[in-house]
Amino acid sequence: MEKGTIIDSLEITDISSEGKGVGRVEGQVVFIKETVPGDVVKVKIVGKRKRFLEGITEKIIEASPDRVEPFCEHFGLCGGCKWQHMNYDAQLRHKQAYVEENLRKLSGLKLPIAAPILESKKTTFYRNKLEYTFSNFRWLTREEIDSDTRLIHSGLGFHITGRFDKMLNINKCWLQRDPSNEIRLAVKGFADKHCIPYFDLRKQEGFLRNLIIRTASTGDVMVILQVAYRNQEWLALILNFIKEKFSSITSLHYVVNGKGNDSFHDLDVRLFSGKDHIMEEMGDLKFRIGPKSFYQTNAEQAYELYKIVAEYAGLTGEELVYDLYTGAGTIANFVAGNAKKIIGIEYAAAAIEDAKLNSKINGITNTDFFAGDMKKILVDDFISRHGKPDVIITDPPRAGMHPEVTRLLADLKVSRIVYLGCNPATQARDLKVLGRSYEVIKIQPIDMFPQTRHVECVVLLQLCNSK
Repeated sequence: MEKGTIIDSLEITDISSEGKGVGRVEGQVVFIKETVPGDVVKVKIVGKRKRFLEGITEKIIEASPDRVEPFCEHFGLCGGCKWQHMNYDAQLRHKQAYVEENLRKLSGLKLPIAAPILESKKTTFYRNKLEYTFSNFRWLTREEIDSDTRLIHSGLGFHITGRFDKMLNINKCWLQRDPSNEIRLAVKGFADKHCIPYFDLRKQEGFLRNLIIRTASTGDVMVILQVAYRNQEWLALILNFIKEKFSSITSLHYVVNGKGNDSFHDLDVRLFSGKDHIMEEMGDLKFRIGPKSFYQTNAEQAYELYKIVAEYAGLTGEELVYDLYTGAGTIANFVAGNAKKIIGIEYAAAAIEDAKLNSKINGITNTDFFAGDMKKILVDDFISRHGKPDVIITDPPRAGMHPEVTRLLADLKVSRIVYLGCNPATQARDLKVLGRSYEVIKIQPIDMFPQTRHVECVVLLQLCNSK
């Protein structure tokens, strides 16, 4: 089939790992975004690859029973909530199948049946952190282009999928509770009124770059404004406006970033007003969150996740536990009360300082944290000095563990490994290597990000012949 071909009737039978609907015609796979399994659609072929075709929906002939009306006005352009046209039960069903299929096929191991996926109590307004981008040349919808009204080209919102230089202005985001939307809209209105220039993503010029809003279960709010260069007049003008307009802000910061990207972990973050941190709570624990701190973005669901980790770890108070990719030490501190000793390892030095501070805040004295490259730290000499662990908890990034780390864990042969994965494909790859020494005992999928294709999974591995 060539580009431009019209398929009058195509049934969507599956959904891909990228969240697109999947249909088949004349033996070829067709990917169509914004479709739901069970849909019957009229499709136009717009892309041709060696192994698949890409199409767009011309008309929905018959809607799937799982299809619902998207609740966000930005659906289809914003890439944040690509599954909001599918009811939540169906989302959970497809995530469950995705985990089971990937772990089984890609690991090649004999696996137990996964437990039913743990649903999120909140399906909207569940995130505690969002990052918005300023742009002096925002994405315009077809309706705006065709209108006769005068267009405002500046915008504050999210990047268009696959376009670093195109940004969609957001009127209302359903991911983070207020005052998030109120702060963003007020900041944009003030900047427009006072003609404070937005950043040009292509030319790398302009003043306003990025706005980060963090909210906590305690009610604390942090705002970080990122600008391209120091202009004291504009800085004072907009920061004082934010401070006076929103008394609920606990911590207000700014960053001067002249780099080619918005990453600021290697830059100074300056406190403008309030505290230099906000506080988060999880159960009986308190966590200090600074401008550069990592914390699970769905905090309520993270609490349920950590309870499963603690259950799978099966600690009695006598174990030495290694917590790999510990981040700010949230898991390490969460399980420390049931362990003899916790050793956390993480690449980012700033996160390790947070982990140490969080132990101190909670009066936890049986934790040690180390910063550095995992494959270089976790070697035989480190294990000889600190002791062979009884239990390992590992929570790597989407890329999974480095092959050297995976091989070391397989050779180490500890009693139990609890593996938290946010990418079933790379998790399965690592399980295949670990499978030479361990048996998978339990699998628990968890939905941390409703309205998206993303899914987390906790796997319990036990040393073979140790039952």
